[in-house]
Amino acid sequence: MNTRIKKNILILGGARSGKSSFAQEVASKSGKRILFCATAEPLDEEMRMRILEHKKSRPQGWDTIEAPKGAGRKIGRLLYKYDAVIIDCITILVANSMGDLTKYKEAEKRVDSEIHAIFKCMERKRASIILVSNEVGLGLVPENRVGRAYRDILGRANQQLAAQADEVYFMAAGLALKLK
Repeated sequence: MNTRIKKNILILGGARSGKSSFAQEVASKSGKRILFCATAEPLDEEMRMRILEHKKSRPQGWDTIEAPKGAGRKIGRLLYKYDAVIIDCITILVANSMGDLTKYKEAEKRVDSEIHAIFKCMERKRASIILVSNEVGLGLVPENRVGRAYRDILGRANQQLAAQADEVYFMAAGLALKLK
């Protein structure tokens, strides 16, 4: 029986700040049975190459599921099998879930549903849940309504996840700053 303490961890930061590498390091210390939940879709050649490189960086023996939407529900059915689950990344999951941004309230409800399903996994404490997300509130104000809506909805989702997490880290230049 695994006697490790199960923690829910949120890792925030900018693009290429080291979030995914840090998440993998934390997961490796959480046990041997690791599930990686990938939320990105290879919609173009450049993204396909990014996904391929990301896959290569993961240790052999880890299981992977693809969940561009419905990540929490998919993980919930598998949680009992793992010591740790990485969801990489919430940023893309939120974008995939939003749909038509001209209908802000509907987009917000879809994202709330995704986040609530992840909360259910976090509450079960069967495995450490390690969430990776971009902090998009540090830059310029997006010039268009769609960009501002995305930033606002993702920022709210990050706040909700941080409130539920046992630990929160902010990544910058490959360094982890513990916030909580």
